[in-house]
Amino acid sequence: MIFGNVRNLEEYPFLESPVIECLDYAREHDLIAFEKGRHEIDGDRLFVNIVEYTTTESANRFWEAHREYLDIHVMLAGPEQIDVNFIDNMDQKEYVPADDFLPMDGDKNGHVVLGDGDFLICYPHDAHRTAVKAGEPAAIKKAIFKVRIH
Repeated sequence: MIFGNVRNLEEYPFLESPVIECLDYAREHDLIAFEKGRHEIDGDRLFVNIVEYTTTESANRFWEAHREYLDIHVMLAGPEQIDVNFIDNMDQKEYVPADDFLPMDGDKNGHVVLGDGDFLICYPHDAHRTAVKAGEPAAIKKAIFKVRIH
């Protein structure tokens, strides 16, 4: 996983070109004005989901990872904690191919707190638990870019 801010992309010259494409898209578009839901950029190869929710206790949330797509979480408004670990440290459940969803149980190895403009790139070996409150529960708006890797 890689944690950073879209305002500092020059610090990440090693990122894959589809990832740079997503982060450039985030900088060049007013994503806060986008409606909730899926917005295609390049069909199933690259798209963005705009989500809004209220963060909560970690016990109310679930762990996940993905095999077909990278997740690039870009915070648009509000703070959110995302708990992280490696899937090899987790109790993996049955993969759901139709949803590209690998559920699992386990404990966090660490966490990041996303503020406005921050991003977190989650690769297939990165377990993540989103929507965790960073202090108090907060309403957030976030872009989740999906980049097909298989």
